[in-house]
Amino acid sequence: MKFDISCLQPKEQASFALRALYEAAGCRKYHMGRFEEYGLYQENRSFLSSEQVITFTDLDGRLLALKPDVTLSIAKTAQPAPGETLRYYYHENVYRPSAESHTFKEIGQMGLEMLGDVDEGQVRQAVSLAAQSLEQLGQPWVLEVSHMGYLFGLLDALDVPEASRAALLAKLKAKNLHELKAAASAAGLDEAGADALAGLMSLCGSCEDVLPRVEAACRNERMEAAAAELKAITEELAGAGGSIRLDMTLAGEMEYYNGLVFQGYLESLPRPVLKGGRYDLLMQKFTPGAGAIGFAVYLDELDRLSAPLPPVQQQKTEKTMLNVALPKGRLGDKVYNLLAGIGYGCPEDYNATRKLVVENPAAGIRYFLVKPSDVAIYVEHGAADVGIVGKDILTEASADVYELLDTGLGKCRMCVAAPADYKDDPSRPVRVATKFVNIAKSYYASIGRDIDIIKLNGSIELAPILGLSDVIVDIVETGTTLRENGLRVVTEFMPISARFIANKASYQFKHRETDEMLEKLRAALAAKEEKK
Repeated sequence: MKFDISCLQPKEQASFALRALYEAAGCRKYHMGRFEEYGLYQENRSFLSSEQVITFTDLDGRLLALKPDVTLSIAKTAQPAPGETLRYYYHENVYRPSAESHTFKEIGQMGLEMLGDVDEGQVRQAVSLAAQSLEQLGQPWVLEVSHMGYLFGLLDALDVPEASRAALLAKLKAKNLHELKAAASAAGLDEAGADALAGLMSLCGSCEDVLPRVEAACRNERMEAAAAELKAITEELAGAGGSIRLDMTLAGEMEYYNGLVFQGYLESLPRPVLKGGRYDLLMQKFTPGAGAIGFAVYLDELDRLSAPLPPVQQQKTEKTMLNVALPKGRLGDKVYNLLAGIGYGCPEDYNATRKLVVENPAAGIRYFLVKPSDVAIYVEHGAADVGIVGKDILTEASADVYELLDTGLGKCRMCVAAPADYKDDPSRPVRVATKFVNIAKSYYASIGRDIDIIKLNGSIELAPILGLSDVIVDIVETGTTLRENGLRVVTEFMPISARFIANKASYQFKHRETDEMLEKLRAALAAKEEKK
């Protein structure tokens, strides 16, 4: 009886197809054990997706870890000889915290690594195999490409201090233009330098459109070399089957990646299904002078492909529908009225119905009415394409989304507040009551102060009145509630307003619709500001 591969689950089908692809490309299978010396991960924490690692003490007393990453182990043990190029692929499980379940999960990966003497030919082959890997998965796909050399070249040209670079790259990766300029100013850049960094935001789109502008913006040889490599790669990928997009805000960890970086997306999946790049800086920690490039395919993400489509996605419409997570309440009403005024209204008044989904297929818009604290979750996990969320909620959730616009709506500030006669006692930890646990921890860590956190969900002002805490960390708008309860603001440390956010994968497939809404929203807000 002939075996029919189509009866397998998507990730099982993918594993057979990818293995055949990599074997045909001359790669050998690399197998490793589940355990690794914990010191390897401790020394290379920033390379990992999370610093949380499962550790245990072996019978000989060594501290070992369940592998959270495969690339580090291969880079450590491969040891290519001078002039040698090693080509490996792997099919392994790694152990990482899950953003969805907040528990550790065993995650299936396949990947490919080229190590040692890595020249332009190997780089082109690796990126081509990444595109072919996406093609094998049987869904519409996008491969997003950038170059760390281009970003480093611009930072060099602008004389950006080394200590400020990681923060600037983080703002770029989030497409957070409004905070990028402030971070550039804090790094000592003048207005022209800040504008040059901000200009990277516009270098995103099809290769035909973006590449000439990438070349024209070069300021030094490093940027020119990176642009030339991007051109060669886009020519290599012509006719690959999916969509190739350049996005010069895409960046990898600056301590390890030095060349091309890329991510692959499948339609209907909320996160990248493939990530990779050139990581000579990591490889040279273990083998001086060696280069490396590789990528991983996250097979477990493919489980979603076998799930039935949600009811709202089963409805056929002529226009591509943009799904918006709209917060219930005053902020949601303000945002909806703003969007309705620029052509995104619905015939049905959502305040006059119990429905949680209202839409206007003619305008290509669908609203999900959700609790404000859940907006970032709906967007991050791909249930909604875009959403409007307060900066407080976005920061507390550490949501991995694009932060495309500060709407300026709902302005307030995150503060430390305390009784009027409060004086800090440095001999003991500060007792802090708050519902913003992560924000409070981050703030006090930044000033080097020990704290004891008391998590509350409401009436935060009551905690210091009853002696439950010394201070509170909470949102303050006018300060009236604080004053009426005998409290005062001790420190203001974070401005709050509503932000327009987008799911990173949805943006790849609905960038036209998202950008159109964004530009209309930006224009409406500017017009509103002028009337004041």
